[in-house]
Amino acid sequence: MKLGIVGLPNVGKSTLFNSLTKAGAEAANYPFCTIDPNVGVVAVPDERIHVLGEMYHTKKEVPAVIEFVDIAGLVKGASKGEGLGNQFLANIRETDAIVHVVRCFEDSNVVHVDGSIDPVRDMETINLELIFSDLEILERRIAKVQKTARMDKTAGKELELLKALQAHLEDGKMAKTFEVPDDEELQGWFKNYNLLTAKPTIYAANTSDEDLADDGANNPYVQQVREKAAEENSEVFVVCAQMEEEIAELEDAERAEFLEELGIKESGLDKLIRASYHILGLISFLTAGEDECRAWTIKKGTKAPQAAGKIHTDFERGFIRAEVVSYDDLISSGSMTAAKEKGIVRLEGKDYVVQDGDVILFRFNV
Repeated sequence: MKLGIVGLPNVGKSTLFNSLTKAGAEAANYPFCTIDPNVGVVAVPDERIHVLGEMYHTKKEVPAVIEFVDIAGLVKGASKGEGLGNQFLANIRETDAIVHVVRCFEDSNVVHVDGSIDPVRDMETINLELIFSDLEILERRIAKVQKTARMDKTAGKELELLKALQAHLEDGKMAKTFEVPDDEELQGWFKNYNLLTAKPTIYAANTSDEDLADDGANNPYVQQVREKAAEENSEVFVVCAQMEEEIAELEDAERAEFLEELGIKESGLDKLIRASYHILGLISFLTAGEDECRAWTIKKGTKAPQAAGKIHTDFERGFIRAEVVSYDDLISSGSMTAAKEKGIVRLEGKDYVVQDGDVILFRFNV
């Protein structure tokens, strides 16, 4: 999974990236300090891997990972080359989802590029630049398809879709709110355009640490972000990027203690991972053994052979069956042997839809 972190300059974007990845991207109080997109890979915290590791006395524990890309602060006119934004819009296209950091705190020491705190305006500024960039993509495609549309029914069909989509964007709406007809060909074209505004978005409402205990309930800026995000079915999580950067330096036990003192149940990273898995429709299945215990990320609804293919293409090609037990059942049984004796380890075939927390051993023959 690859997430692109975007936002206006000085909203806490690179600070959040630093806290998530501990990669130390430069965070300074001026625009465009992030000249190149910084990339950091983060392990997805999953206690299940550690518990299985102890059960199997495993040599290696391998969690799922998320790749974060910190993209330079976008400004009004970025799609036309203002600031450094234009060259970074291409980097966002490579991501699975966008994390849009929105400033929801007052601080006279941190200048705002537009001179005042207004999260809805900031959200619209960024989204408008993404819309303009998408319109350029569509205009180029329309120019190409138009040449053959009169003589070719397929091209004519695509042109209709392109023009409807273009009108939708020109109305200031995101591609994700465009209803693509239930037609495999049309949906395939839409997906291939890889529009920025079609990507799932998670808004990070960046607040002071005082707003964390009640999850931003008493912060009017956070409420504005939530209302705006609801219009496009986007996720929102409340975070204090500054505090996240501080606790990122702590050991796990110290971090848990610190969060407890503040009355916070989970870190910003935990919130973001949960929101990411939810908005992208992802789950994790597990494999366990003496050599390795590992989490594998797949789309919800994935069938057993395709899940096996995540491990190796040979597993999918030569799939015979899957031995499956839920993580909770395995742990309550105490061992795989005990789970088998209880009859709770199932043999599943090609049509089995993998569930979150399934511990699976794939049988295959190539």
